Amino acid sequence: MYIPPPFAVTNQEALHRVITEHPLGALVTHGAEGLDADHIPFELDAHSGAHGFLIGHVARANPLWQRCAAGTRVMVIFRGAQAYISPNWYPTKHEAHRQVPTWNYEVVHAHGILKAQDDERFLRRVLARLTRQHEADEPKPWKMGDAAPEFIDELLKSIVGIEIEITALVGKSKVGQNKDERDRMGAAAALQERGHDELAAVMRPR
Repeated sequence: MYIPPPFAVTNQEALHRVITEHPLGALVTHGAEGLDADHIPFELDAHSGAHGFLIGHVARANPLWQRCAAGTRVMVIFRGAQAYISPNWYPTKHEAHRQVPTWNYEVVHAHGILKAQDDERFLRRVLARLTRQHEADEPKPWKMGDAAPEFIDELLKSIVGIEIEITALVGKSKVGQNKDERDRMGAAAALQERGHDELAAVMRPR
């Protein structure tokens, strides 16, 4: 990934934030048939290993877990807030007419080592944690105990766990750091007016 110095993100907490807030990752693998990508919701275990672990699961019918032997090196792409930026949103455009359209975004590439986990206890733990995380804002959060035990038992047979030890995190945040402060704030205001609150907040000073 090309990263000009102003857009480089090296703070691990900032990188973890993007993963946690945008957990659907594109797991990129390379096998005998070339490149492939699977889109998987991951949970980040930020406190294990040097850079954390990514935990998830795939359908047993998915050949990924058999194609990638333990120790396979992979990359997972997490895309954060993103949106088109019009030059009309920059105050200086109306003065000098020297602005062009662009796209602002946050992205994290997590490089790591994959291991399939075909263990019922691991799978139950993964599903319980993912469910707790994503049901947290519901008035009455769904939990695995709400379903018939035999139904859950049957579903567990149809999935396989995925665990990725993160070996490196590469982050890019292209949010107007190379622009005049007036232009950056003008674009942030326009984004907020159009419902892109998350990207607008990222573009403003913290």
